[in-house]
Parts: sequence; C-alpha cells; structure tokens
Amino acid sequence: MQGKVIFFLVASHYGFIKGSDEKDYFVHESQITNGNRLREDDAVEFEIGERKGKTIAKKVRVISGVQQ
Repeated sequence: MQGKVIFFLVASHYGFIKGSDEKDYFVHESQITNGNRLREDDAVEFEIGERKGKTIAKKVRVISGVQQ
C-alpha cells in the first residue's frame, strides 16, 4: 500500500502514516527499511500488519521526500 507520513516523532521512535485507503497506521522506527528516517509528507510504501491486536504499518519504504 502507499501512503503519506502524517508525523513522526524521532525522540519517541514512532509516528503515523495516512494510507491510500484513508486509514491511519501506527509506525515504529523498527519497521522502516534501509535506515531511512520518516519526515512529515514523505510518500511511502508499506505492508499492513498487526501487533498486539492493533493494525500497524510494517516494512515501510520511503518512495519520495527529502532524505538526509
């Protein structure tokens, strides 16, 4: 699925992605591939998974945005 980063709190290691289905997905930094950092408005691809009964984003990959 594709989506856009709503926000990501670096100090807290988590954030949320708005999926192309208009649902919000929790993302933890452990699910970000290639050592990328997520920034607000980055376009991403991800898989949908579950953790402790909650729907999450996993295998998150930045497809466009400013990476430093």
